[in-house]
Amino acid sequence: MATGLLETPWAIAIDPARRDGRIVAESAETERKSKQVAIPKSLDPAFVEALNAAGIDRLYSHQLEALKAAENANLVITSGTASGKSLAFNLPVLDGIARDPKQRALYLYPTKPLAQDQARKLASLRPPGLREAIYDGDTPRDERPAIRRRNNLVLTNPDMLHVGLLPNHKSWGDFLSNLRWIVVDEAHTYRGVFGSHVGNVLRRLRRVARAYGADPRFLLASATIANPVELAERLVGLPFELIDEDGGPRAGREIAMWNPPLIDRATGTRRSALSEAAELLADLVSNDVRTICFLKSRRGIELIQRFARDALKARGKLALAERIAPYRGGYTPQQRREIEARLTEGELLAVVATDALELGIDIGELDAAICVTFPGTVASLRQMWGRAGRRRRGLAIYVAGQDALDQFFCRHPDEFIDRPVEAAILDHENEQIASRHLIAAAYEMPLTDSDDEIFGEAWRGRAERLTSEGELRRAGRKLMASRSEFVASKIPLRSASTDSVAVIERGSGEMLGLVEAERAFTTIHPGAIYLHMGRSYEVEQLDIRGRRAIVSAFEGDWYTRPKKDTEIYIDRIREQRQTAGVDLHFGEVSVTEQVIAFQRVSITDQKPVDIVSLDLPEQSYATQALWYVVPDELRNTMPLNVLLGSLHATEHGQIAVLPLIAMCDRWDIGGLSTNVHFQTGEATIFIYDGHPGGVGITLRGYEQFERLLGDAERLIAECPCESGCPSCVQSPKCGNLNEPLHKEGALELMRTMKGAQ
Repeated sequence: MATGLLETPWAIAIDPARRDGRIVAESAETERKSKQVAIPKSLDPAFVEALNAAGIDRLYSHQLEALKAAENANLVITSGTASGKSLAFNLPVLDGIARDPKQRALYLYPTKPLAQDQARKLASLRPPGLREAIYDGDTPRDERPAIRRRNNLVLTNPDMLHVGLLPNHKSWGDFLSNLRWIVVDEAHTYRGVFGSHVGNVLRRLRRVARAYGADPRFLLASATIANPVELAERLVGLPFELIDEDGGPRAGREIAMWNPPLIDRATGTRRSALSEAAELLADLVSNDVRTICFLKSRRGIELIQRFARDALKARGKLALAERIAPYRGGYTPQQRREIEARLTEGELLAVVATDALELGIDIGELDAAICVTFPGTVASLRQMWGRAGRRRRGLAIYVAGQDALDQFFCRHPDEFIDRPVEAAILDHENEQIASRHLIAAAYEMPLTDSDDEIFGEAWRGRAERLTSEGELRRAGRKLMASRSEFVASKIPLRSASTDSVAVIERGSGEMLGLVEAERAFTTIHPGAIYLHMGRSYEVEQLDIRGRRAIVSAFEGDWYTRPKKDTEIYIDRIREQRQTAGVDLHFGEVSVTEQVIAFQRVSITDQKPVDIVSLDLPEQSYATQALWYVVPDELRNTMPLNVLLGSLHATEHGQIAVLPLIAMCDRWDIGGLSTNVHFQTGEATIFIYDGHPGGVGITLRGYEQFERLLGDAERLIAECPCESGCPSCVQSPKCGNLNEPLHKEGALELMRTMKGAQ
């Protein structure tokens, strides 16, 4: 139990929650001194002078270790936040360029702000011979040819590499022929669908570089994860060495788990985590504590910012109310940079952000970091907490929501605080993803037998299928793209893709932001309430073909959530086994979803107001799933309404705990339960990857199904509510608006299954 909170700047803000029991557990990370070593004499003297001028006269031990290892191996460097990972990978690169300015380096960042932040740091360091430049979608076209010719260190992102550099490699010939280093920062973010795409993009980069006679060294930097070497080798396709010592200092951190108070024990209703976080944020700002508050939901961060501002205004602190800003994807680059600058300069006291600010952008010294609801992985949580207390003791708070996993952790705080970081999952050989990148590779240069080294032998089978489908064509012993059209532009690497819908304010004609096309029907359907920069707008029109939504200012007291129908068709069974009294399957399925209505929910009391029908088209995609048929002895003894609710509640419980097994969050997973599925002919529960093609999430669930079953039963059984609540069987993303659900029936079903193990 930590005892130092009363002596810190934030004591006044959080002490009431300690006294009334909202803080359910506390811990502390102790201060750690750095392990410093001398700068080696082998470095270029002019580069050493630049380091000294920047105030760097010694290195941390892991930085020296990385410098030495980079001479002969590809490296993945893992350590905590603010531990000097950037200098660790910069040392060999900048030393090499200082000795030979003809050497080239390519730095990849998952976001534009990260690349801009690193470019500023490189410019301030001013190492000899360095000519750095950012090359991304915001780079003016008239500046791009000079960057390709002149600059020897280019900072970009996987998206620009994918659509800008690789398809146009002929104009990058000099750069590629001298490419010595490829740095991939924040490598832990390349997981799931995004990571599976990037794994293919990096193989295409290796292939193109090889054609120009280059064999670049890879340096990856990552937050702490369970499988850094496996991740690096899956991303790049080469062997890697690990540098995981952390010789950097740590200021120490107080950690608190905060559970909103229970309002109704029978229904399990707790006070809103958003309201709790907003009041906490207002208290911290009132006590001059510089704070960052994280939440995955874009809508949620807008609400927290609004509630916190309202709370400060009610206290008569109008000036402080203006010193809190929201920050999320979908804002324009100019809006994001303005918020970053205001935070760095101290004009803002607090920012409420999605995980867009989880990564290592330098936004100045912060005192406190709040994470509202579990972000999906322990690795992400620790990254968020690491934003505070970098140079002096900080405060890290986790505010639990009503979600089942949040409440599971509050009942088992030791499992939460001491929980190890997860393994990152990606599948670069995902058939749908790998096949599309094979076409892109053929567009860049013909495929030949020598590509086994890059793509593995499996590419040949894909190439045969693509040839029979007319996507590739033979030219002697080579394979070429059948069409001359720009292939890469049709392969989005992530949900935040170029295929987005612009949100336009009717009165001013201003573009407020962008929403990914695949999220449009659930987020900006007609009648939806769209939040932006703390203000509410109602969607008047969605033109999906024209990729725009028209909105107008909204002053009502409700928000909206979609209702959708889902159907699943089993395409292929890849694995099956008997366990827990059921026939368990894993394979490929086709999912069809249609948003059929939306529900209006009161912001004040969180109660439904009404349901409004919608007429929107279906969306279909292929993915991976696990599924099982419910035993006859249970199906035949339950009334139909109880059976449907039991199946549905079981599905929700198992989806809720799957993130404990796979490095994902609930929003990466979908589910369907039915009393009679048209293919199995029986009551069936499906859990599927919520991304086209699947990336191995439900494969982990299939492989560890017994653990999944046990965790789900424990989660529901321990909840004190009477008939099911958001802390056990209700889901915030349920397309059926959590109807029907039967808590006791789910427990009976899973206990019967456990008894059959």
